[in-house]
Amino acid sequence: MTEAASRRRGRPPRTESADTRDRILNAARAEFSERGYDKTSVRGIAKAAGVDSALVHHYFGTKEQVFESAIEVAFAPALNAPEALADGPLDGVGERLTRFVFGIWENPSTRTPLLAIVRSAVNNDTAAAVFRRLVASQLLRRVAAQLDLPDAELRAELAAAQLVGTAMLRYVIKVEPLASADPEQIIRRLAPVVQGHLTGP
Repeated sequence: MTEAASRRRGRPPRTESADTRDRILNAARAEFSERGYDKTSVRGIAKAAGVDSALVHHYFGTKEQVFESAIEVAFAPALNAPEALADGPLDGVGERLTRFVFGIWENPSTRTPLLAIVRSAVNNDTAAAVFRRLVASQLLRRVAAQLDLPDAELRAELAAAQLVGTAMLRYVIKVEPLASADPEQIIRRLAPVVQGHLTGP
């Protein structure tokens, strides 16, 4: 096989590339959600997408890079959190952020991919590193920038720890009575704590 033929192998016509890339990402999210990071393979993703595994490598590279691309799309709704913080006075930021985060978790269409992300991150160091990098660079630093207070990054991380921890117990581990509690009750109790982390002394 010539070098040129080798380079062309597995690559789709340009008109098909966007659809193929989306199909691979959708398959990857489904595979990671169902199997977790450890048990998901590039070959399995390719099979689910109906493509050759060379195409997965061509578009995304390694399994870690596929995971990062897949979760970035799934995580996209959460990236609007800084705008939710900015939309109102600072003394109401705890409730706005808490309501925003639980709005994402309560919506089945956004909760399912988030569950896949969290489960993979909890069970695998590589997936955890990808998730941590995404959260730190695209969410927490942007939240901290909205605060304009001393120790802003630490404040943002503590608020995130409160919200993520509660979400883990409610949606992943499903501890009762938290798992069945009314979301409004959770928001009322949690918002003042988040407010304290973000703007307290």
